[in-house]
Amino acid sequence: MAKTIMIVDDSASMRQLVSFALKDAGYDVIDAINGKDALSKLNGVKIEAVITDLNMPEMDGIEFIKNVRSTSGFRFTPIFMLTTESQESKKQEGKQAGASGWIVKPFKPEQLTDLVKKFAK
Repeated sequence: MAKTIMIVDDSASMRQLVSFALKDAGYDVIDAINGKDALSKLNGVKIEAVITDLNMPEMDGIEFIKNVRSTSGFRFTPIFMLTTESQESKKQEGKQAGASGWIVKPFKPEQLTDLVKKFAK
C-alpha cells in the first residue's frame, strides 16, 4: 500500500506540480488549499508526511504546523515547508513551530521526493 503525503498550498498549480512529483514516486496524495482545510482533512487519516506552504489565506503554514503538532497522532509526523521565503528568521519561526525541514521554491522534483523518502517511513 502506498504511503500518503498531504500537500497544503493555496496555489492550485503548485499543488499539482508537487502532486505529480509525489505520485510519480509512488505516493498517494491528499491536497488542501490552506491550513484550515488541511486540518479538516487530517481526521482519522494516516499521513506519513506533510508539505505545506507558508503564506496562505485563512490559516498560514506556521499556524497549521502548530495545530498539527498539538494533535495527538501527528506530533512526530514530518512536516516540510515549501515556500518562496528564504529568510533565516522565517526558517527559525517554522522550526520553532515544529517544521522538520524547509525547501525554497523553485525546487527540483527529485529534491522533494528524496526528502520525503528520507523522512516518511
